Amino acid sequence: MLRDQDTEADFQRFLRRVDDVTNLLQGLKSPDSAVQEKAIAETEKRLREHGASREEEEEEEESRTTVNRTLINTSGTPRVQAADAEMTQKHRGNCCFFPVLMKFAVFPQLCWLADGFLAALEKDAKERAQRRRRNEQLANALKEQGNEAFRAGDFALAIQRYSEGLEKLRDKQELYTNRAQAYLKLHEYEKALSDCEWALKCNKNCLKAYFLMGKAHLALQHFSESRQCYEKMLQIDPQKEKLFKECVSQARREQQRLREERRAQTELRAGSAAARSIQELLQSLLSPGRAIPYYTGALRLLAGAVSTCTGQTLFRTNKGFSILSSEAVRGAFCAESRSPAEVELCVSLLLLWQAACAGNEENQRVLLAQPQVGAQLPELLSCGTAQIQRETLALISLYSEHEGGRRLLGRQDLSRWLQVLMEFVKCTDARADRAMDILSDLSGEERFQAQCQATFPTAVSPFFTQLLVCARQVCARQVPWAALARGLAVLGRLCADVGLRAQLAQSRECWQASLELLDGCPAASPGHQQCVFALLGLLMNLLLESNSTIQDFAVPISGRCLALLSHQDGRIVTRATGVLSRVLPAAPSAVHEVVAAGVVKKMLKLLRAGGQLTSSYAIKTLSVCTKSSRRAQEELLKGDKRFQVLLGLLHSGDELTVGNAAFCLSQCLLLPGAASALLGSSVVQLLLRHAGGDAARTSVQQNSAIALGRLCVAEPRHIHQLRKLNGLAILNSSMKFLHSS
Repeated sequence: MLRDQDTEADFQRFLRRVDDVTNLLQGLKSPDSAVQEKAIAETEKRLREHGASREEEEEEEESRTTVNRTLINTSGTPRVQAADAEMTQKHRGNCCFFPVLMKFAVFPQLCWLADGFLAALEKDAKERAQRRRRNEQLANALKEQGNEAFRAGDFALAIQRYSEGLEKLRDKQELYTNRAQAYLKLHEYEKALSDCEWALKCNKNCLKAYFLMGKAHLALQHFSESRQCYEKMLQIDPQKEKLFKECVSQARREQQRLREERRAQTELRAGSAAARSIQELLQSLLSPGRAIPYYTGALRLLAGAVSTCTGQTLFRTNKGFSILSSEAVRGAFCAESRSPAEVELCVSLLLLWQAACAGNEENQRVLLAQPQVGAQLPELLSCGTAQIQRETLALISLYSEHEGGRRLLGRQDLSRWLQVLMEFVKCTDARADRAMDILSDLSGEERFQAQCQATFPTAVSPFFTQLLVCARQVCARQVPWAALARGLAVLGRLCADVGLRAQLAQSRECWQASLELLDGCPAASPGHQQCVFALLGLLMNLLLESNSTIQDFAVPISGRCLALLSHQDGRIVTRATGVLSRVLPAAPSAVHEVVAAGVVKKMLKLLRAGGQLTSSYAIKTLSVCTKSSRRAQEELLKGDKRFQVLLGLLHSGDELTVGNAAFCLSQCLLLPGAASALLGSSVVQLLLRHAGGDAARTSVQQNSAIALGRLCVAEPRHIHQLRKLNGLAILNSSMKFLHSS
């Protein structure tokens, strides 16, 4: 009986130790380095303890009964020892940690339990993996159901579905962040924060979790914590700088709004006369049945009262922007036609809004959030009443002058704004300048560019065509040249957008009108020159496109630009050269015309005296001409003695200039005697440097290699210098380019 009890106790002790070893094995296999280190330390500790306790066990063995000693000794019989050795070898193949298991085992004859235990572990792992795959599928399905509910605006149902998904899979980060987003919609900010924290436990670099956590902290007015979340987001992904700036700006505005409202409330409680007057005036404006002049006067008084920051805040917090609920005010603001009294009332309302919104981003946001305001502004711009138009333009300018305001405008439907604002180009007063200021500010906004595409082909393009024709046909004194120039500049900037550029570049009417304006007028004025300069910039952008319309107008456009090369304004000369460099590749006939008109001589003159930008356009023009015209090659060889100009360009730090200079040189080397003219120069050394790999652009290397090859083929005496520079390998490479050219 004693023997059975001892065996059972030892067996239970063994099983406990097997559990310990299993836990250690899992720790040693963990992907977490911290868990691994902890498991290794624990293993070493257990082994040391095992060594000490083993001596105690041996002493106990000596004190046991003869029967027990006899029983234990039977484990050392040859048969048992052979079975133990076989079992040990088997488990060593299955588990690299088996020696640890063997050291913990008390009875070698029980080691067969480890084999079954490991098999059970493997089976359990497979079952767990299968369950996880099933739960993953269920969780994904529930996530999609939650997303559908979120898009439908049913945030409570979305939360329910995300929660059900988390019951299936507790470590699915997306379910936490999606549920946090739904909690934000329901203003349950603490719950949103909790979900974001759980998402970060699943993925410590989860951008969405930090973004939503920042939003929740902001809603709770935890401004410092909100900024920390946004900064962490930027640390994880530096590409999110634009989003980071927007979030930080929003937090700044919210903190400023809260500070201003507290200050305004303090002043109101202190019994400030100015604060009371704002409240009284707002109440009087909401009183029905008054005559229109009464409301006009009240609006004027209120505009004066809200000129300070505190006044602006009190106006907002006392529902000043709900003033359109007054039937008389709303009628004057939204009417299709207005009596003189209603015009005065509408102007007074616009002046009030200017006073309330000047320098106040929160008030600007609240104003545009009012129903009818955003949609009515373009109607006011096109109403035909100059006074209303001026004040509407002034109000819109408050938005367009800074980034936050432009972003607010971009949220409106701006599809008509481009056409309406462009109409002011024809005005001869300050409205034209103000409208062009607004357009210039908006033209760089991506959202505005996208919305402009809707009306561009049907309204804006025909309007500008008519305007350009009109400018050509009338006397310079009757054309608002400055506004027209700014309008052309706005169009040029808008044409940075590929879609808008492609539409305008296909308009034959636009190209024809451009030709008319480039012809000049009998009494050319500085304003007209400003228009020509802006138009050339627009044409350069349009010539980034390639279509049949450009091909048809290439000859007359290049002729006009060639004539402008004698203009007294250096800026116009530079842009005219730029247009030539882009329009000539569109049509060989245009190259023939400008070469016959002396373009090579003009380009060489510009290269000798022009700046870097002019030189880059001029050498590009020469490369286009020498590519297809032998006459251009001959004139370049004749006009550039010993190729001093081209050799100078090969020293340029601009790779495009170097590449075009090498190309021109390679074309001229096809002429008899051209290579001999370069004897004694540094041409081999320069070309070798660019062809040998110094240049980052492959085209520069190729053009230089071709020029080097043609140089040595046409004049073998250059090979001697090439050999001295150890450049024969590069020459062999250049011969490959030469045969393929």
